[in-house]
Amino acid sequence: MDNNKVFNYIKNILENLPNDWLNLTTHRLDIYNEELAKTQFLDQFENLFDTSNTEFSALNELPTAYDYIRLGHPLSCVLEWTVAKLNSINPDQVISFSSNTIPVLAILRNNLLEHKNTRILYTGELPKRFDVDVLKQVYGYTFELKKIDSLDDLTKFDGSTIFVSQQNEISNNSNSDVDFFINSYDAIGSVVLINGVRNAHYISEIQHVRRRETIAMTPVNCLQALEVLVGKSSIGIKKNNTNKTVVLDAIKSITGVTTKPLVGSSGLSIQYAIMMGLVHHAQEHYPGKAIKFVVPPNCYGGTNDQARRLAACFDNVDIVDLPVDGDNDMVQSIDNVLETIAKEDAVPFIIAEIPTNPRVEVPDLEQLKHTLEKVRKTTTGNTAIDPVFILDQTFCPNVHFLAEGKTLSTVRTISYASGSKFPSGGQCTAGYCVGNTKAEILMENIERHMILCDNEATHHQMEILAKHLPSMNQRIIDAYKNTREFVNFIEDILPTAKINFVSEELAELGFTPSVFSLDLPTKGDTAEDKEAYKRALNHKLINLMITEIPNESKYCVSYGQLKGCYWTIPATSTQGTTKEGDKDYIARVALSANMDLERHKQVFLDFVRTIS
Repeated sequence: MDNNKVFNYIKNILENLPNDWLNLTTHRLDIYNEELAKTQFLDQFENLFDTSNTEFSALNELPTAYDYIRLGHPLSCVLEWTVAKLNSINPDQVISFSSNTIPVLAILRNNLLEHKNTRILYTGELPKRFDVDVLKQVYGYTFELKKIDSLDDLTKFDGSTIFVSQQNEISNNSNSDVDFFINSYDAIGSVVLINGVRNAHYISEIQHVRRRETIAMTPVNCLQALEVLVGKSSIGIKKNNTNKTVVLDAIKSITGVTTKPLVGSSGLSIQYAIMMGLVHHAQEHYPGKAIKFVVPPNCYGGTNDQARRLAACFDNVDIVDLPVDGDNDMVQSIDNVLETIAKEDAVPFIIAEIPTNPRVEVPDLEQLKHTLEKVRKTTTGNTAIDPVFILDQTFCPNVHFLAEGKTLSTVRTISYASGSKFPSGGQCTAGYCVGNTKAEILMENIERHMILCDNEATHHQMEILAKHLPSMNQRIIDAYKNTREFVNFIEDILPTAKINFVSEELAELGFTPSVFSLDLPTKGDTAEDKEAYKRALNHKLINLMITEIPNESKYCVSYGQLKGCYWTIPATSTQGTTKEGDKDYIARVALSANMDLERHKQVFLDFVRTIS
C-alpha cells in the first residue's frame, strides 16, 4: 500500500469531516442495518478510498458504524482502517480503546479462560494505572512482566507475547514473535494490533471486552490520533479541572448524597468497576466465601452479559436470577433469593433497575427497604452477610434514593446511571455512580478498579457533562409531560393496547420517566400466530414512525436525548444477549422534551386506522 496515498486521503477526509461523526453517540440511525453494522461502514468507506472520494456529502451518507459509540463509531473505524493500511493488515486486526490498560486485560482474560501463558514486554514505562498486584491477586491473571530495550533479541515463548509501548506518535509495528502490539498514548487511549492468523480468534474476544467493560477511543481523541498520523498535530489534551468540579457537584446535588461520586467512560465502565470493586471487597472481608451477583434475567443485555462474563472468570462467583417483571414482584423475589443465599453463607450483591426495563415498574419502596434491612441467619445460626444493593436508576436519575432519610439510606447501596441518556442528552457515553454513607468504604475499591482499568471519563466527556447535567432535572420533567400526554392519547385511541408506564401516584412521588413500553393488540388462532402478528405489528409501527418523521423519530435504544423520539424492540436490541425465554418482544418508546408531539400523535393515529 502506498502510504502517501493513505496519508493524503485521510488529510482530505479531515477537511470534510461530517459534524455528526464528532457529536453523535450513534451515527445515521435512519439508515441503520443492525446485521451489517460491523462491516457496512468500512465496506463503503473502502469504496470511497478506491475512487479518492472525500466529498462531505459522500461521507455524510455512510451508514452506521457498529451499533453504538461504546463499541465503535465512524472515526474509530477510520483510525483502525488507517493503521491497518499502514501495516498491511486487515482492519479487523486493529482495535482502538479509550483505555490504556484494558487491551492488556482483554488478552489476559482470554488466556485465563484458555489456561494459556502470557508475557508482557515493554519499553520505557508501563501505563501508570497498571496495578500488577491487583491484576494477579484479585483478577487471578497470571503473566510474566519484563522491561526490554528492543524487540531484536526476543526468545521463543510458549504462550502469548504482548508488547506495550508508550509514545507520542502512532507507529508501525512488525515482529513475527509478538502476538499483540499495544501502542499506549496516555492522553487519548490505545491501539491494539493483533498479529498473525494464529491470533485471529482473539479479535472478537477483544472487541467484546471493548463493548462490555469499556469503550472505543472517543471521537475527539480519534480525530487527534488521525491528525497525528498525517502530521497535523502532536498528542496533547487540555485539562480543565473546573469541569470535573462542576460535574461532581451536580451529581451530589442531583442524587442528594454527600459522598464522592465517580465518573467513568460509560455506564458499563462504571458497572464493571462496581462489580470488580465488590469482588475485591469480598475477597478482603469474606475470604473463601461464595459471591452471588443477583441480576434480573431480562434486564439490559449489557448488564446481564457483563455479569456473566465476570462470573466466568471466578470459581467462587455465580449469577442468580432475580425475576422482577410481569407477574413477578421484585421485593418478594429479593426476599426469596436472600433467604437462599443466607443459608449458603454467601456474599449477596443485588443489581436491579428502578423503574424496571422495559416494563417501567416500581416496587413498594417501604417493603423493599424492609426486605433489604432484614437480618437473616445461616444454616448454622450465624448472622448472614447483609446485601449490597446496586441500583441502576438511569430511567429516573433525579430520584433521591440514597440521601439521608430516604428509602435506601439505611442499606449499603450504590446507585449508577448511564451518561449517554439524561446526564448528557445523548452527547457522550460517560456514566457515574454514587454510594450512600453506609457504602462509602466500598467506593474506595470501586474507584481503584475504575482507575486500574483506565475507565475514568475523558476530559471532553467531563466538558459535555458539565454543560448538560445542570439542566437535567428540568429536561426530565418536560420529557415526562410529553410522555404522559402521548400515553394518554394512545390509551384513548387504542384502548386494547397494553401500556407499561408509571401511575400518576408514582409520578407525584418523583418517578417521572420518559419511557414506556407498548404491547400492541394482536389476533390469530394460536399463541404462535398471535405472537408472530404482534411482532410484525411492532415493526410496522416503528417503520412508519421513522419514515414519516425522519428528523425526529429514530430507531434506537436510547432515551433522555435533547430532542426527538426513540423507538426500539428490547428483544432485538437491549436484550440481545438475554436468554430467549426472558426477552420482551414489545415496543419501547422514549420521548424528549423537544419534539413535535402533535405530529407523532397524527402518525400514530394513521397507524391505528390501518389495523382497525
